[in-house]
Amino acid sequence: MRFLTLLLWLAMVAIIVFLATQPVSLTTHFVTAMVIIILIAILKMFDRRGTLRAVVLALGTAVVLRYVYWRTTSTIPPVDELANFIPGFALYLAEMYSVFMLFLSLFTIADPLNRPRRTLARDSVRPTVDIFIPSYNESPELLAITVSAAKQIDYPQDRFNVYLLDDGGTDQRIESADPQLAQEAAERRRTLQQLCRDLGVNYLTRAQNLNAKAGNLNNGLAHSTSEFVAVLDADHAPARDFLNETIGYFATDPRLFLVQTPHFFINPDPLEHNLETWNRMPSENEMFYGVIQKGLDKWNASFFCGSAAVLRREALEEVGGFSGMSVTEDAETALALHARGWNSAYVDRPMIAGLQPETFANFIGQRSRWCQGMLQILLLNNPLFKPGLTIPQRLSYLSSILYWLFPLARLTFLFAPLAYLFFGLSIFDASGSEFAAYTTTYILVNILLQNYNWSRVRWPFISELYETIQSVYLGRALFAVLINPTAPSFRVTSKGETTRFSRISELGGPFYIIFFILAAGLVAMVWRIVAIPSESGVSLVVGGWNLFNMLLMGAALGVVAERRQLRSSQRVAIDRPAEIIYGDRVIPARIDDVSVNGARIMVPANALRSIQAGERIIMRFQPLAPLPSNELPLTVRSVVRDEGGMALGSEFSVDDVRQYKMVADLIFANSDEWSRFQASRRKNIGVTRGVIEFIRVAVFQTVRGLSYLTRSAPTAGRRKAASDSDSNAAPTFAGADPNAVVAGAGATAALHGAPITRSANPTPDR
Repeated sequence: MRFLTLLLWLAMVAIIVFLATQPVSLTTHFVTAMVIIILIAILKMFDRRGTLRAVVLALGTAVVLRYVYWRTTSTIPPVDELANFIPGFALYLAEMYSVFMLFLSLFTIADPLNRPRRTLARDSVRPTVDIFIPSYNESPELLAITVSAAKQIDYPQDRFNVYLLDDGGTDQRIESADPQLAQEAAERRRTLQQLCRDLGVNYLTRAQNLNAKAGNLNNGLAHSTSEFVAVLDADHAPARDFLNETIGYFATDPRLFLVQTPHFFINPDPLEHNLETWNRMPSENEMFYGVIQKGLDKWNASFFCGSAAVLRREALEEVGGFSGMSVTEDAETALALHARGWNSAYVDRPMIAGLQPETFANFIGQRSRWCQGMLQILLLNNPLFKPGLTIPQRLSYLSSILYWLFPLARLTFLFAPLAYLFFGLSIFDASGSEFAAYTTTYILVNILLQNYNWSRVRWPFISELYETIQSVYLGRALFAVLINPTAPSFRVTSKGETTRFSRISELGGPFYIIFFILAAGLVAMVWRIVAIPSESGVSLVVGGWNLFNMLLMGAALGVVAERRQLRSSQRVAIDRPAEIIYGDRVIPARIDDVSVNGARIMVPANALRSIQAGERIIMRFQPLAPLPSNELPLTVRSVVRDEGGMALGSEFSVDDVRQYKMVADLIFANSDEWSRFQASRRKNIGVTRGVIEFIRVAVFQTVRGLSYLTRSAPTAGRRKAASDSDSNAAPTFAGADPNAVVAGAGATAALHGAPITRSANPTPDR
């Protein structure tokens, strides 16, 4: 069936290519392209599956291919004009890369697969599962939360085991020549061994830190025996239904090696935090997990993403365990198993909650590792030439890997207009009428196709913004791996940082420089219009392109102008009944929101008139998981009274590590909370409103970003609160000025980010 579908698509493309290369007049092309654009706009209002979907993609492809034909045959400067040809051909290559990636992505998501749920029946036999939580330098408090949530999964206790795989307490580190490192490693091992005993899970370390996360996971495989393996990063806490919603798929396919679920984050990334889009705009990862993975799944090419997944041990043992050749061991492992004829499945239900980097520097460090790892796979284990893969699988992996070449194209698009504005170079040979007929319609079709495919998970121009803010630094990471594919090693991504002061990121300098260069290009446009009126049309077109780049870079200034983050642990909105024990009194209450540090509890207005900040109380609630106790000690930190009642801002006073089970139950037990929050942000705001929204954000953030240049530098330091469990080395970009920011509460509160609130317009910390 997949082969027939592929043949149908190839035949359709061949017909479209033939039609796109036929000679027609400029007017005919323009009218035809506009008719197609109107048709796509109309068809967007109907069902986006099946035949209509294929029609829309075919129509859009026809316009794009027509542009490619014209661009290739009519617009490249002559070779004998090297000053024009070299930058002109570079721009052409960047455009062709973008078109190629467009076609690869359209193929990948041509028919996304929405798998039906296969929840295990209550009386069904459960296979055995080992849950691996690899760790390196995370705090015991953070690990206690994740381990507790894993231990409370709704699955027969005798059918699964939880393993904390500690790479921070290895023999190698304990025997280090550095006495401080050796002491810290030994203390870490003792602490985590006791934590695991208290929580009833297994502690496992190894002799040496070989092959980073892949080696750590393989050590877990060597010391366990269950039929299936679930992998959770140290900052990824699972919901109770995680195994029941994933294991069932393996029963229907003995060749299924993987069930991958989304990575759901409950804190904003630097763009979402600094641009204040967290509660109203889909997160960046939702495009991948909401559409792309489902498209890959159609071609049996959805791949392992390092966490939130269940894998079959038999398959892993067939390829010698988790692969460790690249720094993205997850995708590399999936590639090896797909090549051996194993199948994968993707289940689009968020059942883990994790943490993503808060600061821009750590965000770039994380993306540099992803970029380098995928390019390592391309150079060392190229899917195009790997035996055993189907053609759709090769194209799917190629799409995911080649995407990371975007810094080259994005930087080319950013600076190309300046070749004309500053130096008068003609790098794009076209008249104004040709530009209007071909380029304008091509851009419109691109915007419509993006909205058609990603409307609920990606707003207009947000992809361009994410790529722009990464390109300035990922170019360096890209060239490093191209020069030496085996050189990159794992890098820690710090998470859970808090900052007391707003400030410009330590990586923000180049963005300001580029913005001012683009602003100079705007001045050059005005000069050209006045000084060379015969070229005013070209100057306006190129200047408009440069102005769009300024909007992108202005929005980027807002990203690197980092807002302060005062909360050491952000809140998750819930609504659960509880009781407060105050002295000998029991008062009915409701839990309004919760974090790993505490909770806000609503009680009747007159119930606790005399209570003051600093007093201890007991909160009693009904946990979703069976626990030996349902009482959790709290210390009141704030009391807010109004006509509707009283809100107690309270901090957990955990004096027994087993009480973290109750904290985990409050926050993570119910994955429906995450699904509802995710659905609340997946809104299609349309092309027109999306463009207006982008311009509004870009203009505002330009002003805000520039205003940070006038601020005096704060005088406090910062420290890390948590870091990725998938690395065994220092951060990639760890050069933060210690006088730039200040530490928050530290590692105890590392796991949970910005609040999942019920308010549509939260008041952010500024």
